Amino acid sequence: MDPATTTAPMQNDCETESTSIWNWWPSWRPTSMSLLKTTESKILACIQNDLWARFVTLPNQDRIWTLTLTNKVMQKTAEQAPKTPLVMVHGFGGGVGLWIRNLEALSRSRPVYAFDLLGFGRSSRPPFPSDAIKAEEQFVNSIEQWRQSVGLENMILLGHSLGGYLAASYAIQYPSRVSHLILVDPWGFPEQPQTQTPVGEGQTEVVKRPPLPRWVKAIAAVVSLFNPLAVIRAAGPWGPGLVNRFRPDFKRKFEDLFDDDTMTQYIYHCNAQTPSGEVGFRAMSESLGWAKRPMLHRVHLLPPSMPLSILYGARSWVESSSGDKVLEIRNHAHTEVLLIKEASHHVYADQPEEFNRVVENICSSVN
Repeated sequence: MDPATTTAPMQNDCETESTSIWNWWPSWRPTSMSLLKTTESKILACIQNDLWARFVTLPNQDRIWTLTLTNKVMQKTAEQAPKTPLVMVHGFGGGVGLWIRNLEALSRSRPVYAFDLLGFGRSSRPPFPSDAIKAEEQFVNSIEQWRQSVGLENMILLGHSLGGYLAASYAIQYPSRVSHLILVDPWGFPEQPQTQTPVGEGQTEVVKRPPLPRWVKAIAAVVSLFNPLAVIRAAGPWGPGLVNRFRPDFKRKFEDLFDDDTMTQYIYHCNAQTPSGEVGFRAMSESLGWAKRPMLHRVHLLPPSMPLSILYGARSWVESSSGDKVLEIRNHAHTEVLLIKEASHHVYADQPEEFNRVVENICSSVN
């Protein structure tokens, strides 16, 4: 049984407000879907291109919050073949608002879709199984059902971090729908290394793991006992300040767009809601940095003819050596690994101009 549902101090993570021990203090957790919507609206107001924001309802009645952007000034002629749309999948704890530095630029030449993963952001938050295979299957099935509901025949599929892991899994299962796969600092590719490896009698070789930022270590400290973001919800009215303290980088990344706490408020409201997608993520994780089912074990199942681009931040805590291993596994066929200078894990926000240029070039290679 999931420890997160059996440990008393965190039970109200999965309970309704009326049964929470804190229902006498309505502002204990200063968040709501309405506040998330308001904060996201402020972010999306920066977009100049045509924007269609709506919920896409899946056959099981789950709803996926979806943005579609098109260039309203791009001339359309009868002779012009439609461009393959770009579909962007965010990472753990994120949402569509984090793409604000990219949506405008990337939608100048083709339609761009971005959606909140099932269980994250403004999308539905259903229960997730505790089994890693079933949790991954639920994520991937929701992406395929979303594609069918939106009516896309094929797409350039881009995923960041957890979104990269799920995008790779989706491409393995539905290769005919993916014209080009773009993985941005993808999570969950390597195996978790042993702390020490024997190299000879009486000797051991220490295996060094990539240094993790402070916020990752803080979440890792509780992930074995609770859902990964339980600490944000348990902090109650101090939750927004906690996000500001551990993720000041988010404010810096977007400071030329917002001179207040808009982006950290957005992160807080995305993750202070009822846990759902993070439950699925926890089921798929050995610990925060490692997947129970490493994607390197399955990447050979991608069709050799499917173009694959992997982008890493040169300063990211995600080890880019996994990309080199993918190159070996695929014999360098239709595969490229690119490092974005001066970028950390959130490549798209750290170096947005270079990220947009690289992604646009990749998209242009499709059509």
